[in-house]
Amino acid sequence: MSYDFRKIEKEWQNYWKEHKTFEVTEDTSKPKYYVLDMFPYPSGAGLHVGHPLGYIASDIITRYKRLCGFNVLHPMGYDSFGLPAEQYAIKTGKHPALATEENVKRYKEQLDNLGLSFDWSREVKTSDPSYYKHTQWVFLQLFNAWYDTSEEKAKLITDLKKSFETEGNKNIRAAHSCEVSFDAETWKSYTEKEQEDILQDYRLAYRAETSVNWCPELGTVLANDEVKEGFSVRGSHPVFQKKMMQWCLRVTAYAKRLLDGLEKIDWSDSLKEMQKNWIGKSVGAEIDFKLENSEECIRVFTTRADTIFGATFMVLAPESDYVSKVTTKEQKQAVDDYLAATKKRSERERIADVKKVSGVFSGSYCINPFNGKKVPLWIADYVLGGYGTGAIMAVPAHDSRDYAFAKYFDLPIISIIKDADVSEQSLDAKSGELVNSDFLNGLDVKEAIVRAVEEVDKRGLGKKQTNYKLRDAIFSRQRYWGEPFPIYYKNDIAYGLDEKDLPLTLPEVDKYLPTKDGEPPLARAKTWEKDGYPLEYSTMPGFAGSSAYFLRYMDPNNENELVSEKANEYWKDVDLYVGGVEHATGHLLYSRFWNMFLYDLGFICEEEPFKKLVNQGMIQGRSNFVYRVKGSNKFVSLGLKDKFDTMDVHVDVNIVKNDILDIEAFKNWMPEYKDAEFELEDGVYKCGYAQEKMSKSKYNVVNPDKICEEYGADTLRLYEMFLGPIEQSKPWNTNGIEGVFRFLGKYWKLVNSETLEEKDPSAEELKVLHTAIKKITEDLASLSLNTSVSAFMICVNDLTKLKCRNKKIIRDLTLIMSPFTPHICEEVWKILGNEKSISFADFPKFDESYLVESNYSYPVSVNGKMKFLLDLSLDLNKDQIEEIVLKNEKVQQLIDGKDLKKLIIVPKRIINIVV
Repeated sequence: MSYDFRKIEKEWQNYWKEHKTFEVTEDTSKPKYYVLDMFPYPSGAGLHVGHPLGYIASDIITRYKRLCGFNVLHPMGYDSFGLPAEQYAIKTGKHPALATEENVKRYKEQLDNLGLSFDWSREVKTSDPSYYKHTQWVFLQLFNAWYDTSEEKAKLITDLKKSFETEGNKNIRAAHSCEVSFDAETWKSYTEKEQEDILQDYRLAYRAETSVNWCPELGTVLANDEVKEGFSVRGSHPVFQKKMMQWCLRVTAYAKRLLDGLEKIDWSDSLKEMQKNWIGKSVGAEIDFKLENSEECIRVFTTRADTIFGATFMVLAPESDYVSKVTTKEQKQAVDDYLAATKKRSERERIADVKKVSGVFSGSYCINPFNGKKVPLWIADYVLGGYGTGAIMAVPAHDSRDYAFAKYFDLPIISIIKDADVSEQSLDAKSGELVNSDFLNGLDVKEAIVRAVEEVDKRGLGKKQTNYKLRDAIFSRQRYWGEPFPIYYKNDIAYGLDEKDLPLTLPEVDKYLPTKDGEPPLARAKTWEKDGYPLEYSTMPGFAGSSAYFLRYMDPNNENELVSEKANEYWKDVDLYVGGVEHATGHLLYSRFWNMFLYDLGFICEEEPFKKLVNQGMIQGRSNFVYRVKGSNKFVSLGLKDKFDTMDVHVDVNIVKNDILDIEAFKNWMPEYKDAEFELEDGVYKCGYAQEKMSKSKYNVVNPDKICEEYGADTLRLYEMFLGPIEQSKPWNTNGIEGVFRFLGKYWKLVNSETLEEKDPSAEELKVLHTAIKKITEDLASLSLNTSVSAFMICVNDLTKLKCRNKKIIRDLTLIMSPFTPHICEEVWKILGNEKSISFADFPKFDESYLVESNYSYPVSVNGKMKFLLDLSLDLNKDQIEEIVLKNEKVQQLIDGKDLKKLIIVPKRIINIVV
């Protein structure tokens, strides 16, 4: 019986669907295991072979855990809001929901073709009102909460109001941006608008004027990763820094817990380091520098208060409120011009671009609080408004960016470390004896830091402070295709909708563009109001829908709650999360924040959402080239190209097989090649190749549907694992897929070659099988899935050599292969006489006794030269071995009448005959 993979795979995919094989419910009789893939965005292009890598790996673990007796949750859904669908709608006039639905359908077909064991009954889409109802609900909870830093947890805003009414805010310890201090009576005297303005400074979801990346052409705010070199990634339109009223999330309140929580979870060190760097904890001091001829101070944050005597200038961030206050009339034009230029650069670019030096003098000076010296006040975009106070004391001798700035603008450079040579570059002084530093002279750096902070506190010049680089998340987007905010405005005060009014669904609009007045698209709706009061025009960003989707999967059909207590108490958290490292400082950070917040308010039972996280590497494309003779329509084969003046031309890899071009397909590929001529080698056209990122422009995108059609999904699954470790990037090479396909054919032949036998397996067969079981079990525990494929191949080869026809051996081999190649193994399982799906069987247990050696192959040497191997029982003693050796026919021939001088026997090692 031939291996008809197309028939087998389609039949089993239909079987799983009809029998709802992978649907699960909360079953307290079984331990739970929750496997999650990162939420995909369903693009119109569909999947290429690089996308399934993580899905296949997670599915292998899912199927394995199911065989180990776990109740496994493995859901899938779609992050279906987003700018691409909106841009398509703007171009075509079609509602973005239509294109999104088509894309979702295409993705689902492709995922099913791969044999992935998803519980599709739990499918969610962020653009479905039944889903974003709960996103809106979470936003309302954030809007109605504040963060108590004394207890390190979120609390209801109603509790804060009560405290204000009884004692004001003087004793309140909170994460806030409030600059006023008031008592109870003063609070009560405020108008409702004045009270709400203060509450906005405490709410975890709040409105504030903030600098954003504004793209006029797209009519929306863009996230930092959507901007590159002053232009939008999508469409390459100019982007400017602009101050706008935006909804924000006070994620900074959770900075300490987000940092501390990394020690409790099983993530890679590199991923943790990325989050640590993004959160950016700094312990130091805030110090007040008075403006010259003024009582007003500019407060700076520094981790190195000991370097204050080396501060030769100060720098303000361009977005600092102090810029307008300190700029003199003489410098106003120069400052305005500089501010206009910096608006074209995103914060990410400003951080990354360490080579570009730019700045402008404000015309004003500050006074160094320790020595009374005048310090010029500059404005430069290498200082960010959101970190610390948006102002720094610049110590050029001991900071590289300050040094470059000082050199460029010819500012003083004063070293405060003894014998430090700063003539050519700055010195990052983490040790050494201080000089030029008044009362700190003679102290070591570590001692000086402590002493300087003590002196700041003693003289009333500031305070000790812990700061974080992490910024509050801007949560507004001036787009149509996103979750509407459940907020309306009455007398310019923001009010949350009642929960009973959720979901607030997107209205119909005539166009998906901003209005003539620059308002977001929702302002185009004919009725976008609540009881006559306007609703919020902006929508939520892409990460809103993905920040709690893992909780929704636990209870997706619950209309009343994000997740019920019962479902959450059972599934708790994600045991294994697989996805790309590019989400380290976006989705992963915000989802941890949302989860911690919901935990604080008692809605869920676990503080951290993802126990173990694995980042799959990227599969790089393998491009193919043909070689066109310049000025002609003639193409020469790879080995002949050096004989001609040629140009490399990318060719569609789907019309190349094993680097051999399908000439007819090439002629039909593009009209210009219809009459192409070819110089061949050995009767074929050989293409060149290179490893590059998969891209449509390079024609190296390989569609998994094509691989499944030609070789089968099981071959694709096995091959993607065989390419290399899951965490590493590796090149795609269709040439190597043939070997994996042949292996599956060999396994199929092993099963179907002759009638299988119902007898006990031989010792050799058990040894081969349990060697594989041991290896696969260890590999699955460590996610070393590439070496598992090699183990399968060795096992099948060895069993083939043994002419194994044993039903028990084939049964267990099929079980250990089934997580990797489920379709063929389901078919073999049926051939073996089983009625239920292999998914409900038990994974074989490794038995070490089958690997214990009973014999040893001794190398037999004569006068030190090895002649042959002699297989002997390990139970024999030296005398018995000697007797067998001397009677051995081959030994007798080798001695051939010579005198035996010595017989050396080392048990379990060697036999040496000296003649």
